[in-house]
Amino acid sequence: MLSIDDFKTLTLKDKPIFDKYYKTYPPQHSDYVFTTLISWMGYSKYKYVEFKDDLIIMSQIDNNIRFRPPIGKRKKEVFDQVFTLAKQQKNNYPLGMIDEDAKKWIEQNYPDLKFSPHREYFDYVYLASDLANLTGSVYSKIRNRLNKFVKNNIYQTEDITEKNMKDCQEFLHRWCLWKDCESDPILENEKKAVLYSIDHFFDLGLSGIVIRINDKIESLSVFEKINPDTYVVHYEKGSPDYDGIYKAINQETAKVIQKFAKYINRESDMDLPGLRNAKVSYRPHHMVEVFHIEKQSINF
Repeated sequence: MLSIDDFKTLTLKDKPIFDKYYKTYPPQHSDYVFTTLISWMGYSKYKYVEFKDDLIIMSQIDNNIRFRPPIGKRKKEVFDQVFTLAKQQKNNYPLGMIDEDAKKWIEQNYPDLKFSPHREYFDYVYLASDLANLTGSVYSKIRNRLNKFVKNNIYQTEDITEKNMKDCQEFLHRWCLWKDCESDPILENEKKAVLYSIDHFFDLGLSGIVIRINDKIESLSVFEKINPDTYVVHYEKGSPDYDGIYKAINQETAKVIQKFAKYINRESDMDLPGLRNAKVSYRPHHMVEVFHIEKQSINF
């Protein structure tokens, strides 16, 4: 019988376990990627368990425990036990981050369950070629700001390597000072996640690029492959001193990724209006929708 006590706190050493499952069942949503999970441990306190050859992830935010659908061959006996645990929680939505594919399977096997969309966590997915080329009238405003940046600045783009890692870390600390991360809980947790991922950049198998202006890093992008046709961009950061620099790092990142994958997942907007407007302006090819299940509908 599955118990809460069976779940283990996630650590960096657990990456090979997740790699093993994701090799067969690659994630579609960015919130399942190991880098995301381990980097946001301070906020979400992730735990996991291997149960009957399935991987089950649990999060705990503000004492609210939430489970995710088992990752594996989708055995009903395993889902039954996860639902039993979910039903015991105080959270009104104790099972979440359910993508469309998992939702269809659950609906077929548990037709009485009620799903609610979790819009703030829908991932935006773009054609890499669209972001690299920015062709057509829909991108005219973006091109105008990008062209202004290119005209006003002489810059170089380089890969993140061991050679420039200290410069990357120094830039991110400057970025946190610019954003006054400690003044806002969301920014404070993002700061911890960003710094963790850059500190463990090579352990996590990440890739990235930087933009240098006057020999100083002024923008940075970190990304990785999450499934056969998609890379996820974990974050892009830029100096507030250079208008249009985010347009530049976005395009330079896409130029790199389009050589290896068709799509770029740029994660969710977290229901932040400014971020949502920015992501919509780049014309996503599709969204990776996620849902959660209402506790009151778990009556079996």
